[in-house]
Amino acid sequence: MNSVKTVGLMVLLMALMMLVGQLLGQEQGLMMAFGFSLLLNFGMYWFSDKIVLMTYGAREVTEQEAPKLYSIVRHLAQQAELPMPKVYLIPGDSPNAFATGRNPEHSAVAATEGIVKMLGEDELEGVIAHELAHIKHRDILTGTIVAAMAGTVMFLTRMAMFASFFGGGNRDREDSNPAGGILLLILAPIAAMLIQFAVSRSREFAADEGGAKICKRPLSLANALRKLEAGVERIPMENAGTATAHMFIVNPLRGGGIVKLFSTHPSTEERIERLQHIAMSGTL
Repeated sequence: MNSVKTVGLMVLLMALMMLVGQLLGQEQGLMMAFGFSLLLNFGMYWFSDKIVLMTYGAREVTEQEAPKLYSIVRHLAQQAELPMPKVYLIPGDSPNAFATGRNPEHSAVAATEGIVKMLGEDELEGVIAHELAHIKHRDILTGTIVAAMAGTVMFLTRMAMFASFFGGGNRDREDSNPAGGILLLILAPIAAMLIQFAVSRSREFAADEGGAKICKRPLSLANALRKLEAGVERIPMENAGTATAHMFIVNPLRGGGIVKLFSTHPSTEERIERLQHIAMSGTL
């Protein structure tokens, strides 16, 4: 199912880029956009995970450099019957984590320095188990491509805005379409946000449940989520971007009102309630 989603997202990105090309350059722009979208889809499949890790300054670590984190990842990967993913450490005190990669054989788990310091070992196990569940469910590529796609949509929006200002000033140009550029400026960010919603909220619940099954302690994950929510509120991630926010275990972006309403994550309270229900049901 996630493979179908990934292909669908790539096709959607190609269609969006071709639409932008058509608006900005008619037939020539359409053909250029088609060629560029093919290259971009290829790059997203092979390199999107590396780009996301680079964006946050993540550094691959060995067991000697991060013994606590590395040993937890190795132990839980064995529990989940997964290949050992690469382990990355993200500089900064804001507590958070995410998983990325194109498949379980080429996966990575990244955690901030803040989360390793803040959580107890059982709570950190709950978080890593959640990320390994993402890997096991094979939705890490989907999430990483959505991040790259959202960033690309924002870039296309800026390009369309630029073209509408500078290309639309010449009324004699038949291939300029300032109205289309302005419309794209309004609608494209909304489209990117809706795509993030579609692949993020439901998979967080599934990863919580899968993580609870891997570590066998749903309440450890529930306690970790409670601490992370408060920790991110107190120490926001300064370099967090809207394009990649959905990848983290808790939303790294802080704010109320409309920001909270359109969060890429389900409410932490609801996630904790579900984990408490799993613990009480004794189904693990």
